[in-house]
Amino acid sequence: MSTDGQTLFEAFLNQHDSQAWSLVTGDLAASIHDVDKTATRIWFAFFPLDLARGLQQAENPQQFAADLLLFGNYLLKDQIDTSHRFLYGHRYWPQVKAAVGDLAASERVPSSLDLSAQIREVAGGVAASAGVRESLIVGITAVAFMTLQQVGLAAFAAYPGTVSLDRRLISKTPEQVLSDRAKGDSQGPFGFLRGERKVYPVTFDENDKTAKFELISTQEITTAAANDKRDYTMRDARCVRGEGPIPVQCRSAACGTCWVGVLSGAEKLSEVGRLEGARIKTFGYIDSDEPKPIIRLACRAQGFGAVSIVIPPWNGVYGDFLRRWREHQGETEKSAST
Repeated sequence: MSTDGQTLFEAFLNQHDSQAWSLVTGDLAASIHDVDKTATRIWFAFFPLDLARGLQQAENPQQFAADLLLFGNYLLKDQIDTSHRFLYGHRYWPQVKAAVGDLAASERVPSSLDLSAQIREVAGGVAASAGVRESLIVGITAVAFMTLQQVGLAAFAAYPGTVSLDRRLISKTPEQVLSDRAKGDSQGPFGFLRGERKVYPVTFDENDKTAKFELISTQEITTAAANDKRDYTMRDARCVRGEGPIPVQCRSAACGTCWVGVLSGAEKLSEVGRLEGARIKTFGYIDSDEPKPIIRLACRAQGFGAVSIVIPPWNGVYGDFLRRWREHQGETEKSAST
């Protein structure tokens, strides 16, 4: 046990900042099965380490959250078993969580100071025990390591490690899931009758077969979602009655409420325009100049085919905070080295 009450493994994890983790996830990408390659990146965008550390270190966390306009369930500690349900690897969560918990609770020195190697080692052990491909375990194992770092061992161990998947989905192979995601672009045998008015499905929860709405070609995702008149307020308090399953306020890229992760079909969306590109960085959701990134503002993204999205459980405006935080961290490290 280290002097501040952390186990040796927790101390090892906490040496890694967001930049180190970015290198780790990049290194692991080739080892993750295609079914979870994008999903893993989305999860790490949904639960950024710098934001978690800012909340932990704030003198008044509630005021800190208010300053950053955080709404919804932004605390990972409240959704340890469910935050990653959109990963295929979620079905192996009990085994992965147990393995990572055992490693964190042990007093042995980490077998490697390479975090990527540590993740692969745990994933390999779970995969061997479960009799599945290691590539299906690597993504969810990386998620488990980051979850442990953000919430601490006590909170991590307190959750039971349950799987919350529909039987219909849990029985599918990764290849079947990938095949399902590729469907929906065909207009059917009588599609020619639609003329230019092509209609595509948007899936917003692969675990629920009813979680779909239709998008007319070139519509923004939020505009299409608003035609889904089911009441989603019980599902997500941020949703406005009659406006569909995606939380929305302004529809002009000013609020950041409608951000989504694009699980499949990013190439079937319009390119990021200047306004969306600038605002999405201000919100802090992603720092990328990709023309069609995995994180989008649904009020700006037009659809030209079937897509599968993930709706994050919170929204906020913390891009400026992240920049200041990283500058402060850099200055602190520089002072410590002189």
